[in-house]
Amino acid sequence: MSTPWRFLAQPPDLPGLIFRGFRGEEDFPAMRETKNTAEKADGVDQPASLEDFAHTYRHLYNCDPATDLVIAEVDGEMVAYGRVYWWEEYAGARRYQPFCFVRPGVRGRGIGTAMLAHNEARLRQIAAGHPADGERTFEVFYNDGERGATALYTAAGYRPVLHGADLVRPNLDDIPEASLPEGLVVRTPRPDEMGKVWEADQEAFRDHLGAAPPGENDFDGFLSFPYNDPTLWRIAWDGDEVAGQVRSYINGPENEEMGRRRGYTESISVRRPYRRRGLARALIVQSLHAVKERGMEEAALGVLTENLHGAFRLYESLGFGVVHSWTNLRKPLGRALGSGPPQGSGAGRGQVRRFSPRNEPATPDTITSSE
Repeated sequence: MSTPWRFLAQPPDLPGLIFRGFRGEEDFPAMRETKNTAEKADGVDQPASLEDFAHTYRHLYNCDPATDLVIAEVDGEMVAYGRVYWWEEYAGARRYQPFCFVRPGVRGRGIGTAMLAHNEARLRQIAAGHPADGERTFEVFYNDGERGATALYTAAGYRPVLHGADLVRPNLDDIPEASLPEGLVVRTPRPDEMGKVWEADQEAFRDHLGAAPPGENDFDGFLSFPYNDPTLWRIAWDGDEVAGQVRSYINGPENEEMGRRRGYTESISVRRPYRRRGLARALIVQSLHAVKERGMEEAALGVLTENLHGAFRLYESLGFGVVHSWTNLRKPLGRALGSGPPQGSGAGRGQVRRFSPRNEPATPDTITSSE
């Protein structure tokens, strides 16, 4: 076995195993295969494409792959990789996230445990350069079908703080009617109005659970998202101001690989002055019709089940049902791996969200929204 990479203090005893750093885009194909294989084994049905990887890594925030990514290989074949990043919420709390993907064939051999310890150590090094005031925690999440992740994080001292779900409307029949509130119009934004769409979305999400300011690359990432199709978007305008939006998209490569025709009715947000008027319902209904007109047969989205604005209930009333559930967990930054249950970890206080925009290839703003 080669010398452990960076913070890897106790590498697993597995013949042919080495750990190394990131070599650049040449690693993307193997990383994609590792992630997709790992997630498929855990029941996740949203495979990433190489274009997804390239887009994600062009727009990383608070993460440098040269120092913040570690790869495990056995006899020259990638079997796992992990990465870290961090963010600061509007409320001042700092969250530090380690994550990794491990192929099923090498699970139970200590690779996930070693990578988690490595990534936590790297995040502590990063956090040492930050102010020590305010709440500081590690944060992870997993699909509730990931039994290995459940055991790993529980043993490492993480405790649940919030839950969410991936929802699917299994058909696009019998779409209900919903009228747009008086005084609003829906139209496709012009290229020079993209900034208004972005700013309205950021404003709407500011009071959501665990909201954090956008990163310096996030607006460019919004503009260059590979599946953007503004003609599918349903943006409600009050004069020249954005009142609310649903930015639907169709992931062609994913649909082809999964053998389905799914449209995503995602990035759902309503600015505070326009809430409780049925705007979100009207925009989602229009979006369902839009993806149906493009030949889609189902629709999907993600949501915090504890969403304070009633989004989960709204989606259920529109025919969406849960297909996957997931859990966010935290532990205090100073607690070492395997040191037992955290005390005062903030569990149940609700200041958390699944941080999809900066996860490994993920779609933008996949946790929604305001009614």
